[in-house]
Amino acid sequence: MLYRIFRPLIKLITKVFLRPKYIGLENIPNEGNIILAGNHIHNFDGFVVISSTKRKVHFLAKKELWDGPKKIVFDNMGLIPVDRSKKDPSVLARAEAYLKKKEVIGIFPEGTTEKGRGLLPFKIGAVKMASDTNTKIVPFVIKGKYKLFSKSLRVIFTKPIEINSNDLEKENERLRNIIKEMLESE
Repeated sequence: MLYRIFRPLIKLITKVFLRPKYIGLENIPNEGNIILAGNHIHNFDGFVVISSTKRKVHFLAKKELWDGPKKIVFDNMGLIPVDRSKKDPSVLARAEAYLKKKEVIGIFPEGTTEKGRGLLPFKIGAVKMASDTNTKIVPFVIKGKYKLFSKSLRVIFTKPIEINSNDLEKENERLRNIIKEMLESE
């Protein structure tokens, strides 16, 4: 319910103040399960990605965001809290439940913002979910700077990729390499 209220507000604020340019939006299917997986450069990345599509995106996000009254908002937005200090199978189960209902999961496989360190190693969650639910992944990159009214921010989505369940470590590295190459292009 709150998603229908907050999403237009998030989209308006993002459009007016950050002015991102979206490239490859046709690569996000209009229906069916899909995982959006990309680099993480800023705390506002989730909002920028949510603003890119009319579909509801269930993002995995650090559990610290649920402190205080924000918990009500984040729970009602369909976000999934992640305790980054330990593996929690319930997080994967909750995300996979959304995928089984033909919904969209958003994830930053680095697990944290890169803070100028460049693309960090990927955690395996995105490819594991994709493998478990037979879901394609749409890799994306966020480039540019978060400066008010600057129009320097770009979000680029590539064609969906299928995950080969035989070697998830190799597939995780393949996903990271796709995103790395997109970051290094131009």
